[in-house]
Amino acid sequence: MTKSLKCEIVSAEEGIFSGDIERIVATGHMGELGILPGHAPLLTELKPGPVRVIHDGGREEDYYVSGGFLEVQPDVVTILADSAVRAHDIDEASAEEARQHALKALNDKSAELDYTRATAELAEAVAQLRTIQQLRKKAGKG
Repeated sequence: MTKSLKCEIVSAEEGIFSGDIERIVATGHMGELGILPGHAPLLTELKPGPVRVIHDGGREEDYYVSGGFLEVQPDVVTILADSAVRAHDIDEASAEEARQHALKALNDKSAELDYTRATAELAEAVAQLRTIQQLRKKAGKG
């Protein structure tokens, strides 16, 4: 039996996942991270995007986080996300609408614009759409 580690994925609203896993893959500030049992302690900022949880036996679950932090302690990995959802629960139409709205706001030179907010909204919508595309590619539908 493969050694496992405890994983907790929580958002500001609720706990999303809690259980034993084989490994987890997420996108940190410096790039993609793969965490296995016995990993050195670590704290890193997460970029918006997919988080892949691999259970014993290879079964995978995908989640989307809008940012936050990943902490690795002996035998426990915790993701404290700004917001998190199961990747299959992302509404593609809403994400595309948000992307279009943010692009329009950024391109509208005459409007009062909170550039930082519009840029963050665009980044989140693009990350959600990227997560959906990765799921489709993995499922052979892309």
